[in-house]
Amino acid sequence: MTAAGVQDPAASATPAPAGRAGLAPLRLAWLYAVSRRIPVALGLLAALGVLLWCALHWRWNIAGGPAAQEVIPLTVEAGCACVIAVSTYGPFGETERATGRWLPYLRLGAAVALTAIAYGALAAGATGGQLPGGALAMLRDLAGLIGIGLVSAAALGGAFGWTGPLAYLLVTEVALTGQPTTPWIWAGRPPHDLGGALCAALLLIAGTAAVTFFGARDSGLGPIPPSRYLGTREANRDAL
Repeated sequence: MTAAGVQDPAASATPAPAGRAGLAPLRLAWLYAVSRRIPVALGLLAALGVLLWCALHWRWNIAGGPAAQEVIPLTVEAGCACVIAVSTYGPFGETERATGRWLPYLRLGAAVALTAIAYGALAAGATGGQLPGGALAMLRDLAGLIGIGLVSAAALGGAFGWTGPLAYLLVTEVALTGQPTTPWIWAGRPPHDLGGALCAALLLIAGTAAVTFFGARDSGLGPIPPSRYLGTREANRDAL
């Protein structure tokens, strides 16, 4: 018995085609998107755009002041932010950590792409009628709400990322019943107000950076870490 030929490659072993190797990044991006339910998120964003179009086309209005006029657009925009925030985590954890340097790029690409798609869906929906404040105010409000959602996902966990936009929606609606002066209630500011735009942009940048570099925090709803499982098994064994 000898070790001759052990290091010789098998006759049937052939290197992977160059074209197939070039598709590896696309496959990785697709698997990341599927694990984060991004195809479902795209459908929900499209549905919210249709909802906005219906509301404007058939003039679903609520009688009252600025708070009543903004309730439907802000609710739709908050819905988009909730969808994007929840899509930052996967039910199986971040298995892409094995890919090393690619994970931050996947997070950033998903957040930026979904933000752009959300604005496109709402801009298409805004063609149904007169949108309060116009497209510029919608961009500002949507950016700020998405930023709040991403910050919530990084701080509270992706499964609870929707709490931030909904909480801000409630605070804004209450504030709009009065006369808010703070730029952090940007929905009550004119469309060309610089302070409100800067606050919304700051939150979007902060949320995107937090999700990109740190990811969505483990909210306790994900898979059981192996260390926790092994510790529990050892404790049970000692008890027996």
